[in-house]
Amino acid sequence: MVGSFTPSLLLDVARSTGRLTNHGLDVDEVAVASSPAQFRSLLDGGLDVALTSPDNALAYRFDPRNPLGELADVRIVAAIDRGMGLGLYGRPGSAPADLAGARVGVDVATSGFALALYALADSLGVHRDAYELVALGSTPRRLEALLAGDCTATMLNAGNELVAEQHGCVRLASVADRLSPYLGTVVAVSGSARLDAARRLASALLETAHTIVAGGLDTEVAASAGRRLGLDDELARRYVDRLRDPRDGLVPDGVADRAALKTLVRLRSTYLPNPGPDGGDVLDAALDEDSGLVHR
Repeated sequence: MVGSFTPSLLLDVARSTGRLTNHGLDVDEVAVASSPAQFRSLLDGGLDVALTSPDNALAYRFDPRNPLGELADVRIVAAIDRGMGLGLYGRPGSAPADLAGARVGVDVATSGFALALYALADSLGVHRDAYELVALGSTPRRLEALLAGDCTATMLNAGNELVAEQHGCVRLASVADRLSPYLGTVVAVSGSARLDAARRLASALLETAHTIVAGGLDTEVAASAGRRLGLDDELARRYVDRLRDPRDGLVPDGVADRAALKTLVRLRSTYLPNPGPDGGDVLDAALDEDSGLVHR
């Protein structure tokens, strides 16, 4: 059981090309409503593996003020992508100045995408206290809210941003331009009981990613984009290009590099600082070799 926010085309293509079977895996993908819901299910055993933001691994491993109020042996098994077009999107015709006084949609106010949103808005000269935050859940739900006019702006990626652009929405700022290096999605697991399955899943996904980045599987990816995300032929081709973009596409070697993790630590310690018992921040040691954050 694998929990994801937006249907994973990489997982879908790994299945259709036989890579999941080759690694002895039978995978059911479960759509999760929010980061807290995903990790509640992961910790309780309802999910075996999460395709999630690495910021969640930081929060639930090191920060006792996370939404569930408990720490867990959460670890990153492999990096999958660098954000897949993650950016701050506004309603058609909007400009950065329109963020002031606006309703801005987030998953939850403490999620990794929300922290990136705060940084992007700051870079546009609009500080966090200038707009109203509205918790709207997962990325597809926030896209629906943006298109319906239920929020003025939100963070979108993984094909959702392409649909938004097709409907005239405006990219106000992108993570690739302003926060790189960054990691958007990782394979994560809680504890060691499902670690072997998570490693095999990561291997199947990374084999698929390597083939895509090398120029293969265009037909399979485009078909999956149409089937899973409802993208037309043009948007499906743009999605393929996004996967191959070295700044915010796939990470074919699966390495959760220190520079990108440092970006995430900086965002969390800047916008959600939490003093540690010995001074400093609870995340100060998160990137130490023995912290357990990344499974070696």
